[in-house]
Amino acid sequence: MRGPHNIWRLIRTGATLERTGAMRAVLDALEAPAPLRVAARVLGRPFRWLGDEGDPAMPPVVRALTALGPAYIKFGQILSTRPDVVGDEMAQELRVLQDKLPPFPVEAAKTQVEAELGLPVDEIFSAFSEPVAAASIAQVHKATLADTGETVAVKVLRPGIERAFRKDIDAFYFAANMIELLSPASRRLRPTDVIAHFEGVVMGELDLRLESAAASEFEANTKDDEGFALPEVKWAWSGRRVMTMGWVEGVALGDNDALDAAGHNRVNLSERVLQLFLNHALRDGFFHADMHQGNLKVAANGDIIAYDFGIMGHIDEYTRRVYAEILFGFIQRDYLRVAEVHFEAGYVPADRDVDEFARALRAVGEPIFGMDATRISMGKLLAYLFEVTERFGMETRTELILLQRTMVVVEGVARSLDPRMNIWKVAQPVVEAYIKKSIGPRAAAKDLWKTALVMARFGPRLPTLVEAALIRQSQPEATPARNPWPSRLGWTGIGVLIGAAAVLSWTLLG
Repeated sequence: MRGPHNIWRLIRTGATLERTGAMRAVLDALEAPAPLRVAARVLGRPFRWLGDEGDPAMPPVVRALTALGPAYIKFGQILSTRPDVVGDEMAQELRVLQDKLPPFPVEAAKTQVEAELGLPVDEIFSAFSEPVAAASIAQVHKATLADTGETVAVKVLRPGIERAFRKDIDAFYFAANMIELLSPASRRLRPTDVIAHFEGVVMGELDLRLESAAASEFEANTKDDEGFALPEVKWAWSGRRVMTMGWVEGVALGDNDALDAAGHNRVNLSERVLQLFLNHALRDGFFHADMHQGNLKVAANGDIIAYDFGIMGHIDEYTRRVYAEILFGFIQRDYLRVAEVHFEAGYVPADRDVDEFARALRAVGEPIFGMDATRISMGKLLAYLFEVTERFGMETRTELILLQRTMVVVEGVARSLDPRMNIWKVAQPVVEAYIKKSIGPRAAAKDLWKTALVMARFGPRLPTLVEAALIRQSQPEATPARNPWPSRLGWTGIGVLIGAAAVLSWTLLG
């Protein structure tokens, strides 16, 4: 339920933000107006003593989210992919949020496995270790399959995690509604949509069958990619709360000394990791959206191995073509074409001036091309591009924000391997290959053939569908009645909070 009973959870959250010093940082990042700041302080300051202290060694916001528990940690990770909401500085701070929590007992994990798979753990695994990694949603154990002797990784959800997340997500929705009520200007950031995006990501991660499916689809897409490998999903020993995959051995991609000692070519690795990501995003439209060093290893044969498929990005084919044309236009420094692509895609309102927009894009691109090759960043280019398009009325597109964030992470991984890498030079062949395949006469003929197949399939129903569409078009739209209760409940909640704070203050002072 997303009603006023969530006020207590918000009080606890506000108290912890105040006690850890994170409240001011959050309000500043959101550029919160006065009414929202007052409401936030009412939620936090009088009840500061109820908040958790957290770890003083951490930055304030990270400290607060870690103290508040798994749902808040995960929310912080998701917000680190949304610099459009919290700003670049806060997003950067949240990226260092360590998704590490104390593990739950191995016996509890075995109980979960037995309940999910319907067999005693000893019949499935001849060995089952203590936790080797513990995160906000699940933890991982190293095990050996009894029938084959193969070493595997077994991911197990935390007991009761679904119910705990459901409660916190309800409180997040309540807070988002309050923010939109108190700060109409905040609606451009679409707080409720941000929570809906968070809910979708988390609900996917709470069903490990979906992560298994994502890993399986990713493997099918990339099976022919040279120098890239994924651990195999063991479907027979996986379910909603348990996921079993092959165990991966290799050198962490972030350990340059170990890579050098193993004889791996870091320049080649840096180029490969960037080109792999661009291929997955452009060619497949399905990419690993958490490609940091902690989720990448290098096998003894030099293959890059990726794992942890809880956060995956998806881009439809049309958006991929638009994205590729934009990138290619910048590579060619054809700013008018980049502007035209934005208008053709409907990203920028048609009443804006295309030439003026092209000049704004030139102001984005030229300084970047004037940089030394080692300082050029495609991630920064996309960030600047989003700033310009926002000024020209483009709405936030979540899938492109996730792409831009992942691009920044992948660039960081690549540059950590080879600081002198030329991003444009490495990216250009991938983008050009996609352009040749997806844009031009051959691609147009392929699209027409697909359209003809769809029309043929719906042929017998076309007259009925056209008639129904024309009837709908001729009828005026009914204006939905506005529900006054969210506003009334919101103001009632604020009144209760202010009253409680006043009574408490009077009691303490009296």
